[in-house]
Amino acid sequence: MSEADLSSARQEAARLEAGRLLFAQECQFAVGTATLERLPVPDLPEVAFAGRSNVGKSSLINALTGRNALARTSNTPGRTQQLNFFNLGGRLMLVDLPGYGYAKAPKDQVAGWNRLVNDYLRGRTVLKRCYVLIDSRHGLKTVDEEVMSMLDKAAVPYQVVLTKADKIKPSALESMRGQVLAGIARRPAAHPEILSTSSESGLGIAELRAVLGGFALPTAATP
Repeated sequence: MSEADLSSARQEAARLEAGRLLFAQECQFAVGTATLERLPVPDLPEVAFAGRSNVGKSSLINALTGRNALARTSNTPGRTQQLNFFNLGGRLMLVDLPGYGYAKAPKDQVAGWNRLVNDYLRGRTVLKRCYVLIDSRHGLKTVDEEVMSMLDKAAVPYQVVLTKADKIKPSALESMRGQVLAGIARRPAAHPEILSTSSESGLGIAELRAVLGGFALPTAATP
């Protein structure tokens, strides 16, 4: 292995360890709100998780933090109906957004959720990145592309995370990665790298922790 390769390997190991240490800290539910007026004080960097209903946002947050019941999960689509904020060690705020694209919810309720999420994403100055979760078995849907277009227009940086990657064969996962990459290739606010994860097997969790660690405050903030 060349010196450059060794240096790169050391840097990656350091990133993974920093991510592990960050998520080893206590993560607490901070607030859940259905109105912008009740948003927490913007004194921590924030990363938000968006996706279609039942794509696995809450399960991913639980897997990242190593807590089975931090974020509520349900087999019933549309259960998360507010913005849920989780304080990670006073260094980073994780935001679980309401699932979108659930057709059985009342139209006025869907419109209210969409307005809340759109207003939050467009106006939150401490928001560092939005993670758009896509079920690896199903790929991009029209509603995902609509959300991405909104993020592009609002200049909110986002990155695609494929969920439930353990549910399909590696070859199918690689094919899906290629399809999604092609789908976001010309989107101005999209990050060019796609992450593949599984909340059940742990696939990609350490790598996502390392990426999120890059947004956290270097030391715990004073409450």
